[in-house]
Amino acid sequence: MTLPPWLDQIPREQPYPLAFATVSGAHLYGFPSADSDVDLRGVHVLPVEEIVGLRTGDETIDRSWLRSGVEVDLVTHDLLKFCRLLLRRNGYVLEQLLSPLVVASSPVHEELVSLAPGLVTRNHGHHYLGFARTQWRLFGKTGELKPLLYTFRVLATGIHLMRTGALEADLTRLFGYVPGYLPELVAAKREAEHAPAPALATSATAEEDVARLTAELEQAMAASRLPEAASVDAAVHDLVVRTRLR
Repeated sequence: MTLPPWLDQIPREQPYPLAFATVSGAHLYGFPSADSDVDLRGVHVLPVEEIVGLRTGDETIDRSWLRSGVEVDLVTHDLLKFCRLLLRRNGYVLEQLLSPLVVASSPVHEELVSLAPGLVTRNHGHHYLGFARTQWRLFGKTGELKPLLYTFRVLATGIHLMRTGALEADLTRLFGYVPGYLPELVAAKREAEHAPAPALATSATAEEDVARLTAELEQAMAASRLPEAASVDAAVHDLVVRTRLR
């Protein structure tokens, strides 16, 4: 699915200036369907008077709407909140920061991206293990293909991150980590957003494969040479202060 040509207009329509906006969700993960919504994620910068005054601005803005027949889901965090999340082994925001699908950027965005190698830790593995468990339970309840693909995607992303230190969220670039039937599942997902999982994915085989990849991620965490904590706290603090005072 091609991204809408009007996406770059949305950042200019927001109540606060955006340090960046990127595309997340199925488009980032490599399996958007024809009826997928567009998940925009990013950072807004509150003015100083809405931080130190009696009337404070929104730390998080979350809204959805239809535009030209496409559902848009926009979530942005104020710079301070986003940076706090970055320093808490939060894989969601790290993926948003490093998404190659950039709709709007700025020097603040570029500086955060440059700091990203110092944000990655061994403990990010816990994020991906937890995310996988949540999606696997959802698959058990719904039988839909989407949470099954999310389960395999986050496990593969986590294993790759633990082994290489590089973040890759696109499942189609991680097929070497997952069972051979995943390309077929991705093709099925591209046909419909809420399709049921094919029979090959509802068998005991899928359960065994998820258990195997979960064990691989746990082993990759244990063996990882990534640090226990981020090393760029001071630099992130400095960036927030400089941005606020400008």
